[in-house]
Amino acid sequence: MAAHGALDLIGRTPLVEVTSLDTGPCKLFLKLESANPSGSIKDRPARAMIEAAEADGRLKPGGTIIEATAGNTGVGLALVGASKGYRTLLVVPDKMSREKVLHAKALGAEVVITRSDVGKGHPDYYQDLAQAIAAKTPGAVYINQFENPANPAAHEASTGPEILDGMDGDVDAVVVGVGSGGTLTGIGRYLKKASPKTAMVLADPAGSILAPLVETGQMTEAGSWAVEGIGEDFVPPNCDLSLVRKAYSITDKESFSAARELLRREGILAGSSSGTLLAAALRYCREQTEPKRVVTLVCDTGAKYLSKVFNDAFIAQEGWLDRKVTGTARDVVINPFGEGATIFVSPGETLRSAFARMRSSDISQLPVIEDGHVVGLIDESDILDALVANEGAPQSVFDKPVRDVMVTRLQTMSADAPVKELLPLFAAGLVPVIMDGDTFVGLATRIDLINFFRIHP
Repeated sequence: MAAHGALDLIGRTPLVEVTSLDTGPCKLFLKLESANPSGSIKDRPARAMIEAAEADGRLKPGGTIIEATAGNTGVGLALVGASKGYRTLLVVPDKMSREKVLHAKALGAEVVITRSDVGKGHPDYYQDLAQAIAAKTPGAVYINQFENPANPAAHEASTGPEILDGMDGDVDAVVVGVGSGGTLTGIGRYLKKASPKTAMVLADPAGSILAPLVETGQMTEAGSWAVEGIGEDFVPPNCDLSLVRKAYSITDKESFSAARELLRREGILAGSSSGTLLAAALRYCREQTEPKRVVTLVCDTGAKYLSKVFNDAFIAQEGWLDRKVTGTARDVVINPFGEGATIFVSPGETLRSAFARMRSSDISQLPVIEDGHVVGLIDESDILDALVANEGAPQSVFDKPVRDVMVTRLQTMSADAPVKELLPLFAAGLVPVIMDGDTFVGLATRIDLINFFRIHP
């Protein structure tokens, strides 16, 4: 029977067994919340919280939904809000993936980007800012997933029962993360009554305070993490940590690696928080001495993180490729030519091709390669100069070959030169071409050098 609309597709997501990863003596199952209409588990509480606000009269026709969100709750609210005719305004920290922001905007939501380097109580903290905007917006409802009781209630009514039913009533542990706490609290409350043997296990990004609090009882200083949607610097009111029996802190590197391995080995495209949950679930499974049936969640689709989790350049920029650090210019090159990672252009290609490559890769210069050798360099200023010189027919410039515009006098530097020797070249406005003898290593840019100092303090 066909669904009446997209909202009727929320929930009843598939449950699949992991077959190609080492799960120790256990069986591990994944609840594919990525199959929800907006691609995440947050569709469940989004619908429930909006319908609760309608039911108690806070949200009226033509009203505005406002929320502080790591992205997915906002996308879910935008989905439900659009289908019901509401305006949706989201306040999002600046570390969120471009894909999630674009998804929310495509659904008609207005997105306010704010700082991710400040904590609760600061006026630019995403929750404080969302609350302030709601207070001065007529007809607005601040959804507040962190305190809204409809959030855990949605998981208690749907996610928990679906897991137990899908496991034929036999589940030993469920591994979850905490963003707002709704998933943990809702599933945990349901299973505490319906399956008391089931342990709730917390997967938490390293840097978050939650796993250390569970394991030691101590509040620690919050750090920072790249994983999106889970981990906190406070305990959300909706988060009942008393339900948790075991907690794991998972590094960003391990989370991203687990998500990438899940795609390679199991064919499941999952996001960064799913990588955290999977890594923790695998640790839990491998620690067991007897067979157990364990469930974790694919919280959202990895399609929301193609520019991060599944982008080799991003992984390299974070220093997660385990390259040996030498303190030389070769360390600064993020995309080495020898690894097939360099974006380049050949001298016979058109400026249109060169410009398209710059745009798609979000870079401002390209090495010009012929027969494996660097023969020139072209950057956005070279193309602009050519356009200005031919202002009568600028479109024709894009049909010119790169060789007509490229710079052939290159500023080369030995890959073994100390990193600090790059500084005077950048000060002179040059783009150093890093060479290992006669072999091209790659280009070094200012942003590459800044990133080098960031990850190698």
